[in-house]
Amino acid sequence: METAIEKKVMGKIFWRLVPLLMGLYVLSYIDRINVGFAALTMNKDLGLSAYVFGWGAGIFFLGYCLFEVPSNLMLAKVGARRWIARILFTWGLLSTGMAFIQGANSFLVMRFLLGVAEAGFFPGVVLYLTYWFPARYRARIIAAFMLSIPVSIAVGAPLSTWILGMDGVQGLKGWQWLFIIEGVPAVLATWVVLRWLTDRPEGAKWLTAAEKTWLEGQLAADREMAGKVKQTSSLRAVFTNPAILALSFVYFCATGANVGLSSFLPQMIKGQGFSNLAVGFLTSLPYIVGCAGMLIIGYWSDRTKERRWFLVLTMVMAALGLYMAAAFGGGIWAILSLALAAVGILGCKGPFWPLPSAYLSGTAVAGGIAFINSVGNLGGFVGPYAVGWIKDATGSFEGGLYALAGLAALAALTTLVFVRGRGPAQVTDGVGPQDKPKAVAG
Repeated sequence: METAIEKKVMGKIFWRLVPLLMGLYVLSYIDRINVGFAALTMNKDLGLSAYVFGWGAGIFFLGYCLFEVPSNLMLAKVGARRWIARILFTWGLLSTGMAFIQGANSFLVMRFLLGVAEAGFFPGVVLYLTYWFPARYRARIIAAFMLSIPVSIAVGAPLSTWILGMDGVQGLKGWQWLFIIEGVPAVLATWVVLRWLTDRPEGAKWLTAAEKTWLEGQLAADREMAGKVKQTSSLRAVFTNPAILALSFVYFCATGANVGLSSFLPQMIKGQGFSNLAVGFLTSLPYIVGCAGMLIIGYWSDRTKERRWFLVLTMVMAALGLYMAAAFGGGIWAILSLALAAVGILGCKGPFWPLPSAYLSGTAVAGGIAFINSVGNLGGFVGPYAVGWIKDATGSFEGGLYALAGLAALAALTTLVFVRGRGPAQVTDGVGPQDKPKAVAG
């Protein structure tokens, strides 16, 4: 049961940090996925095939992957405030610069550079939240933060298709206005981050001395409990730790399914004869449903201190929803199936992200979280690439949806086979060492 000081401190920290971080991730995700809406007119203007577009949608994640670990290590070294501001500024400039691409080559180069610029933002935030929230709060806090994804799609989808209607204003195409209008806010938000974020609790002038003492005691207790399970503290060992490799593969599959769907969903719906504006609203519907699912799953994962089975459940939901959407081929039942898939794709974030810090300690936490996100985000290249290739080869998107369903099913199977019990997160969430489970099979 929460004490008065616990409720007060957690409330202060939540309202000081989480809404701002959510807003930044909304900007990030809109700038990442708006290419899917731009494609409704941009592909024809620039002569981009589904295969080339799939390359461009996915190559973002190659740049993201290559610079993920160095970026997160820099955040840990120089502080979240300055490093997140740097990330914002560079990705905002490059996202805006997408308005001036001329063809396939510049499209691929700019998407790659955008991934480089944004590298480290999400894992940096996950790491940053561990500085402020005790382990027992992290699934629900991460789930709340990850609401930014469905919110960004729910807002960005109709906004993006509305902006496409500005075609011809000041001699620019609608898709050019799309990149400009949605890229500039990230640059402006740089100033907000520098003014508002605090690197660590000890530097928080908005917490009293008693509140800082209580918080540090809670975080120290987490570190002490974490020491009672075998953890990796060496950064080099992160890259060979079986648990971390298994989690990386799970995230690879989950991200592939997520990005493969979000990159092509506007074109899938457009192919059913809807107007651009209707495409925006219909694209947002599955992700609105996903919002509720994400919060409920994150809450129950924390309440039960269960990670593994919630992760399996969400990946099964994603696989089933994607499979059913492909089988229905279109119409209201396909949209409802995609809503089920969205609950699974988004709901997995809450139970997943507390797991890495259960296997890691010390310097390895920053590098390990980034490594998992980096390897996992290679799925963000594979997913849209596979969907684009299958679309060009078969003339339809159904085969691509089946492939994405297969990725989600692999994630569920890997979790089921390689993650044992409730994972070491059980200990760091406040359960005693007598309950220590096996971490990984094999």
